Amino acid sequence: MGITLILSSFFSAIGQLGDKRFRRVLWLGVGLTFALLVAAYAGLLWIIDFFVGPEAYVPILGEVTWLNDLLGISSFIFMMVLSVFLMVPVASAITSMFLDDVAQAVEDRHYPQLPDVPRVPFSDALRDTLGFLGVLIGANLLAFIIYAFLPMFSLFIFWALNGYLLGREYFQLAAMRRIGREGAKALRKRHTGTIWIAGTLMAMPLSVPLVNLLVPILGAATFTHLFHQIQAADGPSSQNHAR
Repeated sequence: MGITLILSSFFSAIGQLGDKRFRRVLWLGVGLTFALLVAAYAGLLWIIDFFVGPEAYVPILGEVTWLNDLLGISSFIFMMVLSVFLMVPVASAITSMFLDDVAQAVEDRHYPQLPDVPRVPFSDALRDTLGFLGVLIGANLLAFIIYAFLPMFSLFIFWALNGYLLGREYFQLAAMRRIGREGAKALRKRHTGTIWIAGTLMAMPLSVPLVNLLVPILGAATFTHLFHQIQAADGPSSQNHAR
Protein backbone atom coordinates (compact mmCIF):
# COMPACT_ATOMS: atom_id res chain seq x y z
CA MET A 1 0.00 0.00 0.00
CA GLY A 2 2.88 2.38 0.78
CA ILE A 3 4.36 2.09 -2.71
CA THR A 4 0.95 2.72 -4.27
CA LEU A 5 0.49 5.90 -2.22
CA ILE A 6 4.00 7.11 -3.11
CA LEU A 7 3.62 6.52 -6.85
CA SER A 8 0.15 8.04 -6.88
CA SER A 9 1.44 11.13 -5.08
CA PHE A 10 4.49 11.46 -7.34
CA PHE A 11 2.56 11.15 -10.61
CA SER A 12 -0.09 13.57 -9.36
CA ALA A 13 2.71 16.09 -8.75
CA ILE A 14 4.17 15.46 -12.20
CA GLY A 15 0.72 15.85 -13.73
CA GLN A 16 0.37 19.37 -12.34
CA LEU A 17 3.53 20.75 -13.96
CA GLY A 18 1.38 22.25 -16.72
CA ASP A 19 -0.78 24.17 -14.25
CA LYS A 20 -0.12 27.91 -14.75
CA ARG A 21 -0.01 28.74 -11.06
CA PHE A 22 2.06 25.69 -10.23
CA ARG A 23 4.44 26.34 -13.13
CA ARG A 24 5.14 29.88 -11.91
CA VAL A 25 6.18 28.58 -8.51
CA LEU A 26 8.16 25.78 -10.16
CA TRP A 27 10.25 28.08 -12.35
CA LEU A 28 10.73 30.57 -9.54
CA GLY A 29 12.06 27.71 -7.40
CA VAL A 30 14.28 26.40 -10.20
CA GLY A 31 15.69 29.89 -10.80
CA LEU A 32 16.41 30.47 -7.13
CA THR A 33 17.91 26.98 -6.77
CA PHE A 34 20.25 27.63 -9.67
CA ALA A 35 21.17 31.04 -8.25
CA LEU A 36 22.02 29.48 -4.89
CA LEU A 37 24.20 26.87 -6.61
CA VAL A 38 26.05 29.60 -8.52
CA ALA A 39 26.50 31.61 -5.32
CA ALA A 40 27.79 28.56 -3.43
CA TYR A 41 30.22 27.70 -6.21
CA ALA A 42 31.39 31.32 -6.49
CA GLY A 43 31.99 31.32 -2.74
CA LEU A 44 34.02 28.12 -3.00
CA LEU A 45 36.23 29.60 -5.75
CA TRP A 46 36.65 32.83 -3.79
CA ILE A 47 37.74 30.93 -0.66
CA ILE A 48 40.29 28.95 -2.70
CA ASP A 49 41.53 32.18 -4.29
CA PHE A 50 41.76 33.88 -0.88
CA PHE A 51 43.83 31.12 0.74
CA VAL A 52 46.04 29.95 -2.13
CA GLY A 53 46.34 33.08 -4.30
CA PRO A 54 44.99 34.22 -7.67
CA GLU A 55 46.61 31.37 -9.59
CA ALA A 56 47.10 27.95 -8.04
CA TYR A 57 46.65 24.30 -8.91
CA VAL A 58 44.03 22.53 -6.82
CA PRO A 59 43.23 18.79 -7.15
CA ILE A 60 40.02 18.15 -9.13
CA LEU A 61 39.54 21.84 -9.94
CA GLY A 62 42.97 22.17 -11.62
CA GLU A 63 44.38 25.68 -12.05
CA VAL A 64 42.22 28.19 -10.20
CA THR A 65 41.79 31.78 -11.36
CA TRP A 66 38.69 32.88 -9.48
CA LEU A 67 36.78 35.14 -11.90
CA ASN A 68 37.84 33.35 -15.09
CA ASP A 69 36.89 29.97 -13.63
CA LEU A 70 33.53 31.30 -12.47
CA LEU A 71 32.68 32.46 -16.00
CA GLY A 72 34.14 29.51 -17.90
CA ILE A 73 32.30 26.59 -19.52
CA SER A 74 34.31 24.08 -17.51
CA SER A 75 33.19 25.90 -14.37
CA PHE A 76 29.55 25.35 -15.32
CA ILE A 77 30.18 21.64 -15.83
CA PHE A 78 31.99 21.32 -12.51
CA MET A 79 29.21 23.24 -10.75
CA MET A 80 26.68 20.75 -12.09
CA VAL A 81 28.79 17.89 -10.70
CA LEU A 82 29.21 19.70 -7.39
CA SER A 83 25.43 20.20 -7.28
CA VAL A 84 25.07 16.50 -6.45
CA PHE A 85 26.29 17.41 -2.96
CA LEU A 86 25.18 21.05 -2.76
CA MET A 87 21.60 20.23 -3.75
CA VAL A 88 20.89 18.43 -0.48
CA PRO A 89 20.92 21.58 1.70
CA VAL A 90 19.63 23.71 -1.19
CA ALA A 91 16.65 21.38 -1.71
CA SER A 92 15.90 21.61 2.00
CA ALA A 93 16.01 25.42 2.02
CA ILE A 94 13.97 25.85 -1.18
CA THR A 95 11.29 23.42 -0.01
CA SER A 96 10.91 25.29 3.27
CA MET A 97 10.54 28.59 1.40
CA PHE A 98 8.01 27.46 -1.20
CA LEU A 99 6.09 24.64 0.45
CA ASP A 100 3.13 26.83 1.46
CA ASP A 101 2.70 28.09 -2.11
CA VAL A 102 3.12 24.66 -3.69
CA ALA A 103 0.86 22.96 -1.16
CA GLN A 104 -1.85 25.57 -1.68
CA ALA A 105 -1.69 25.10 -5.47
CA VAL A 106 -1.94 21.33 -5.02
CA GLU A 107 -4.85 21.58 -2.58
CA ASP A 108 -6.77 24.09 -4.71
CA ARG A 109 -6.69 21.65 -7.62
CA HIS A 110 -6.94 18.24 -5.96
CA TYR A 111 -8.52 18.93 -2.53
CA PRO A 112 -10.82 21.95 -3.07
CA GLN A 113 -13.13 20.86 -0.24
CA LEU A 114 -10.49 21.63 2.40
CA PRO A 115 -10.84 24.81 4.46
CA ASP A 116 -8.22 27.52 4.13
CA VAL A 117 -5.30 27.43 6.55
CA PRO A 118 -3.15 30.36 7.70
CA ARG A 119 0.41 30.49 6.43
CA VAL A 120 3.03 29.05 8.76
CA PRO A 121 4.51 31.98 10.75
CA PHE A 122 7.90 33.08 9.41
CA SER A 123 9.57 32.47 12.77
CA ASP A 124 8.34 28.85 12.84
CA ALA A 125 9.35 28.28 9.21
CA LEU A 126 12.80 29.77 9.85
CA ARG A 127 13.30 27.67 12.97
CA ASP A 128 12.35 24.49 11.13
CA THR A 129 14.50 25.38 8.12
CA LEU A 130 17.60 26.05 10.20
CA GLY A 131 17.03 22.93 12.27
CA PHE A 132 16.64 20.69 9.23
CA LEU A 133 19.61 22.32 7.50
CA GLY A 134 21.83 21.71 10.50
CA VAL A 135 20.89 18.04 10.66
CA LEU A 136 21.28 17.59 6.89
CA ILE A 137 24.69 19.23 6.72
CA GLY A 138 26.00 17.48 9.83
CA ALA A 139 24.78 14.05 8.71
CA ASN A 140 26.23 14.46 5.22
CA LEU A 141 29.60 15.61 6.54
CA LEU A 142 29.76 12.50 8.72
CA ALA A 143 28.69 10.39 5.75
CA PHE A 144 31.83 11.43 3.86
CA ILE A 145 33.81 9.35 6.35
CA ILE A 146 31.67 6.32 5.53
CA TYR A 147 32.05 7.00 1.80
CA ALA A 148 35.83 6.82 2.19
CA PHE A 149 35.63 3.33 3.73
CA LEU A 150 32.80 2.01 1.56
CA PRO A 151 33.18 3.82 -1.79
CA MET A 152 31.31 1.11 -3.71
CA PHE A 153 28.22 1.74 -1.59
CA SER A 154 28.52 5.53 -1.36
CA LEU A 155 25.71 6.29 -3.82
CA PHE A 156 23.28 3.96 -2.04
CA ILE A 157 24.27 5.41 1.34
CA PHE A 158 23.73 8.91 -0.07
CA TRP A 159 20.26 7.97 -1.30
CA ALA A 160 19.24 6.20 1.91
CA LEU A 161 20.56 8.90 4.26
CA ASN A 162 19.13 11.86 2.39
CA GLY A 163 15.96 9.98 1.55
CA TYR A 164 15.31 9.60 5.26
CA LEU A 165 16.23 13.19 6.14
CA LEU A 166 14.46 14.91 3.23
CA GLY A 167 11.40 12.68 3.57
CA ARG A 168 11.22 13.58 7.25
CA GLU A 169 11.42 17.30 6.45
CA TYR A 170 9.06 17.31 3.46
CA PHE A 171 6.38 15.36 5.30
CA GLN A 172 6.70 17.34 8.52
CA LEU A 173 6.32 20.66 6.70
CA ALA A 174 3.40 19.45 4.55
CA ALA A 175 1.53 17.91 7.48
CA MET A 176 2.21 20.76 9.90
CA ARG A 177 0.07 23.13 7.81
CA ARG A 178 -3.03 21.05 8.49
CA ILE A 179 -2.58 19.18 11.77
CA GLY A 180 0.07 21.16 13.65
CA ARG A 181 3.59 20.28 14.73
CA GLU A 182 2.69 17.52 17.19
CA GLY A 183 0.08 15.97 14.91
CA ALA A 184 2.55 15.95 12.02
CA LYS A 185 5.23 14.36 14.20
CA ALA A 186 2.89 11.61 15.41
CA LEU A 187 1.64 10.83 11.89
CA ARG A 188 5.20 10.79 10.54
CA LYS A 189 6.32 8.30 13.17
CA ARG A 190 3.48 5.93 12.32
CA HIS A 191 4.45 5.93 8.65
CA THR A 192 8.25 6.17 8.82
CA GLY A 193 8.85 3.42 6.23
CA THR A 194 6.56 4.91 3.59
CA ILE A 195 7.97 8.41 4.14
CA TRP A 196 11.56 7.11 3.96
CA ILE A 197 10.89 5.36 0.64
CA ALA A 198 9.20 8.47 -0.74
CA GLY A 199 12.12 10.60 0.43
CA THR A 200 14.54 8.25 -1.30
CA LEU A 201 12.55 8.68 -4.51
CA MET A 202 13.23 12.41 -4.13
CA ALA A 203 16.90 11.95 -3.16
CA MET A 204 17.79 9.78 -6.16
CA PRO A 205 17.34 12.59 -8.76
CA LEU A 206 19.52 14.82 -6.56
CA SER A 207 22.49 12.85 -7.90
CA VAL A 208 21.61 13.77 -11.51
CA PRO A 209 22.82 17.27 -12.52
CA LEU A 210 20.14 19.59 -13.97
CA VAL A 211 17.38 17.09 -13.16
CA ASN A 212 18.06 17.83 -9.48
CA LEU A 213 16.89 21.42 -10.00
CA LEU A 214 13.29 20.14 -10.17
CA VAL A 215 13.46 18.13 -6.95
CA PRO A 216 12.60 20.80 -4.32
CA ILE A 217 9.27 21.80 -5.88
CA LEU A 218 8.30 18.29 -7.01
CA GLY A 219 9.17 17.05 -3.53
CA ALA A 220 6.93 19.65 -1.89
CA ALA A 221 4.04 18.72 -4.19
CA THR A 222 4.56 14.96 -3.82
CA PHE A 223 4.60 15.11 -0.04
CA THR A 224 1.52 17.33 0.05
CA HIS A 225 -0.32 14.56 -1.80
CA LEU A 226 1.29 11.89 0.35
CA PHE A 227 0.22 13.61 3.56
CA HIS A 228 -3.41 13.84 2.46
CA GLN A 229 -3.49 10.23 1.29
CA ILE A 230 -1.87 8.92 4.47
CA GLN A 231 -4.20 11.01 6.61
CA ALA A 232 -7.22 9.68 4.71
CA ALA A 233 -5.99 6.08 5.06
CA ASP A 234 -5.32 6.62 8.78
CA GLY A 235 -8.84 7.88 9.40
CA PRO A 236 -9.78 9.15 12.86
CA SER A 237 -6.44 8.19 14.43
CA SER A 238 -4.64 10.96 12.56
CA GLN A 239 -7.29 13.50 13.48
CA ASN A 240 -6.86 12.76 17.17
CA HIS A 241 -3.40 14.32 17.05
CA ALA A 242 -4.44 17.42 15.11
CA ARG A 243 -4.10 20.79 16.75
